[in-house]
Amino acid sequence: MNIIHTLAQELQIKPAQAQAAVTLIDEGNTIPFIARYRKEATGSLNDEVLRQLSERLNYLRNLEEKKQQVISSIEEQGKLTEELKAQIEAAQTLVVVDDLYRPYRPKRRTRATIAKEKGLGPLADLIMLQQTKKPLEEEAAAFINPEKEVLSAQDALAGASDILAETISDEADYRIRIREMTTKDGMIVSSAKDPQAQSVYEMYYAFTERVSKIAGHRILALNRGESEKILTVKIEAPQEEIIRYLEKQVLAADNPYTTPFLTSAIADSYQRLIAPAIEREIRSSLTEQAEDGSIRVFGKNLEQLLMQPPIIDQVVLGWDPAFRTGCKISVVDPTGKVLDTTVIYPTAPQNKIEESKRTIKNLIEKYHVTLISLGNGTASRESEIVIVDLLKELDRTVQYVIVNEAGASVYSASKLATEEFPNFDVGQRSATSMARRLQDPLAELVKIDPKSIGVGQYQHDMNQKKLSEALNHVVEDCVNKVGVDLNTASASLLEYISGISKAVAKNIVTYREAHGRFTSRAELLKVAKLGPKAFEQCAGFTRILNGKNPLDATAVHPESYDAANKLLARLGFTARDLAAGSLKGLSKKITDVQKLAAELEIGAITLQDIVKELEKPARDPREDMPKPILRSDVLEMKDLTPGMILKGTVRNVIDFGVFVDIGVHQDGLVHISQICDRFIKHPLEAVSVGDIVDVKVMSVDPAKKRIQLTMRGI
Repeated sequence: MNIIHTLAQELQIKPAQAQAAVTLIDEGNTIPFIARYRKEATGSLNDEVLRQLSERLNYLRNLEEKKQQVISSIEEQGKLTEELKAQIEAAQTLVVVDDLYRPYRPKRRTRATIAKEKGLGPLADLIMLQQTKKPLEEEAAAFINPEKEVLSAQDALAGASDILAETISDEADYRIRIREMTTKDGMIVSSAKDPQAQSVYEMYYAFTERVSKIAGHRILALNRGESEKILTVKIEAPQEEIIRYLEKQVLAADNPYTTPFLTSAIADSYQRLIAPAIEREIRSSLTEQAEDGSIRVFGKNLEQLLMQPPIIDQVVLGWDPAFRTGCKISVVDPTGKVLDTTVIYPTAPQNKIEESKRTIKNLIEKYHVTLISLGNGTASRESEIVIVDLLKELDRTVQYVIVNEAGASVYSASKLATEEFPNFDVGQRSATSMARRLQDPLAELVKIDPKSIGVGQYQHDMNQKKLSEALNHVVEDCVNKVGVDLNTASASLLEYISGISKAVAKNIVTYREAHGRFTSRAELLKVAKLGPKAFEQCAGFTRILNGKNPLDATAVHPESYDAANKLLARLGFTARDLAAGSLKGLSKKITDVQKLAAELEIGAITLQDIVKELEKPARDPREDMPKPILRSDVLEMKDLTPGMILKGTVRNVIDFGVFVDIGVHQDGLVHISQICDRFIKHPLEAVSVGDIVDVKVMSVDPAKKRIQLTMRGI
């Protein structure tokens, strides 16, 4: 297989792009580095395409390795033919390689191997020739052997049937065709183990859908219902059609003695050996496809969550709501430094509302709090009502935001949180996290295992290794898109930077604590275990504000500093102009990009990226994202009426719709059919987590806590 050609075809890119990307990956470059600083080589492939390429490259290389192992194994057995070798080498998937290897793979003892041990192989071969002129009982009599427990002709024929069934089952072409037929025309069917029992799976109690049409989220729901022992799930294949196909392949002659026997062996082979294996394979494949689809959605949701714009220059009061143990409060300054913490008890069973209000008013007055960040967990609704009453009593403008507190409890009890706040209890840490994840969502959320942030359905049913890898890649891409301030970034944030390991991230923080501020990117080379290759990978993603070199505050890579300085000089500017932010409109001074790039000895794409950075140094890509909705009043479900139009925040995207926070502590569902007027296959085609959208209330069911919304016709 020509892997480069295959990658180019699958990803719809040029072979030269695929070759360049593979070479760069093999040289140890990270995906963020290749995407940002090797655009010339790859033709500007983005990080998403590069991730897909990297995954497929691993799969295809593993496939080639598997092919060589299989060919060697069959060759050692002396059974390799040129035709078989060509078939194996042409295989496009591991499943096909396994099909071709099946007849030659060392087997555990089966009914067929036992029959062969009894000397019944020649009888099976005789029957398969379909040329006998006498009843099979007479042919089988010659194979009676009491020493090998073949006591009768019927024993011999039963053993021969087992051998034939396995031979038919092992035929790769048959399996490939049957798999295709089952995938195309098979039905996935589920039923309830107890039809009277109530459960969330009731829509699957008598469910049937084509294997080829079933949606991924239904596969995951069926799998979970099956694992919880509520549903029975199976695949109903087009059995009659498959049996006819097998008979056509196996029955070479209409022999009155062998045809009935072979027909029976074919049915046994399919029902006992082929069908169960094909069903397992198809269900495994459906699950893998469903998981891959869900992981892509999780990744997109997580990306939107991480890339929410930070709220800067505000003193924030973090409020972690609770009932019995009280609401934990933490006030942080605009840099995230904790100024004060306390506990109040405005909710049941204490209900110390007035006392709690006085405490919060004093904190607002003392620290000039401008924003309250309220977690959306237990007692959030009750806390929100207290906050709104409190804000009406103030003589200054203070607003509040409800933030998703998913993962806060995981972080609060973690080793990292203990190291960060050794004198705080878990409640104080959680309240601080509430405030900080509003000030800088990315810097705070990277401290939490991405799986704990809660970004999709069925995430606990996934292949956890694959999910972790995919979500970690999302975090890595987000952190590198934004960049990090080398003098303020935590080790948790630094470890996601291209080329920086956990150990090196800690070493950077240790160096900073020992030597004070970094004054230049080059100083990174003094950090323990950070060598030239790691420096090349990470330098462009780090920022040093007010350092020795103004270029250190930009995304211009040190390898391009000479070109950047020559560019500035040629256009009549200096580094001081960059530091002063007076290079806006720089691109308008360049009349011929190609010519100038050649003179500077860099690529045109690199030149354009440098100019973009010089015009807006250290620009934060999160600025383009929707800002959070700041609230000062509260709605309840009883306030909602059909036809009411509200502004809300998309909290979660799933296969069949999106959940929107409209400020009533119960997210409303916009079904995929209500998202927009045009047809879309998936909600992500129209909306993402964090989007601010206008919605109209369609219906409200307080008893079931369901709100149906629409985004159409507004």
